[in-house]
Amino acid sequence: MLHLLGVNLPDRKIVSVALTYFYGIGPQTARKICSQLSLHRECKLGELTESQLNQLSGVLSEMSIENDLKRKVAAN
Repeated sequence: MLHLLGVNLPDRKIVSVALTYFYGIGPQTARKICSQLSLHRECKLGELTESQLNQLSGVLSEMSIENDLKRKVAAN
């Protein structure tokens, strides 16, 4: 299990599928993130290098996901 930005992600999942474990990221957004980072379609989370994980973390931290998004939804 990989712990990324407060969410536990399974190592054996394909990256685009694992990203949907975040509240606010669906399949289409996950595919866009993968293409932005030049990740292969079938790449698994456990196969990512440290630099790729850092890039992924950087992209995700710029987005409104998890608690930030839940607060926005609750406020409206």
